[in-house]
Amino acid sequence: MREKKTLTYMESVHRDGRRWGIIIGLVLLAFPAVLMVLFNAMPEWSSFGKGLLATAPMYWAVGIVEIFTYVPMLGAGGTYLSFITGNISNLKLPCALDAMERAGVKATDEEGEVISTIAIAVSSIVTTVIVIIGVICIVPLTPILEADVLKPAFDQILPALFGGLGVVFVSKNVKLAIAPIILMLVLFIFVPALNAGTVGIMVPVGVLFSIGVARVMYKKGML
Repeated sequence: MREKKTLTYMESVHRDGRRWGIIIGLVLLAFPAVLMVLFNAMPEWSSFGKGLLATAPMYWAVGIVEIFTYVPMLGAGGTYLSFITGNISNLKLPCALDAMERAGVKATDEEGEVISTIAIAVSSIVTTVIVIIGVICIVPLTPILEADVLKPAFDQILPALFGGLGVVFVSKNVKLAIAPIILMLVLFIFVPALNAGTVGIMVPVGVLFSIGVARVMYKKGML
């Protein structure tokens, strides 16, 4: 009788990550397909194809870049889980980086893999619980949340989150942080089309730019 092979931790991560990625992809595609069948609302396929050809290449490029961007920062397990649960740049990435920073591990280590995956899993659970509470309480809390006095605070939630994380990482190597900070300031100030909706694209761009600048500075003995 053939013995069953025992998978290592990383092998099991890749096996389960691929499986769940495929399952979630099928579920996402199944939802509009079911709606089309139930309501007999088929799209005009020629227009659908033209729209897909116009937008899909951008998402293919971003998807490929994000794999090379997020895996070194989140580890394989954290990346699989982040791609399934979403909200990577504004939630999963900060949680994972902070957890690994506190634990003193890196995503390239097996310990870092575990810490990153746990942090992302916990953040996903917490987010789901908060969303459920928010849905239940949204009606009675609406007058409070829409109060003009609170609007400035809500506008600064993300800047405050990334600012707090940024101080920690920028302080580790100020010279290395100057170039990407200048790049993003110039782009967002002088390119009006860039806004909060382009964060998913600009994060990989900033990472690749930072890596390139770091390599040049390292070659010239500046680091």
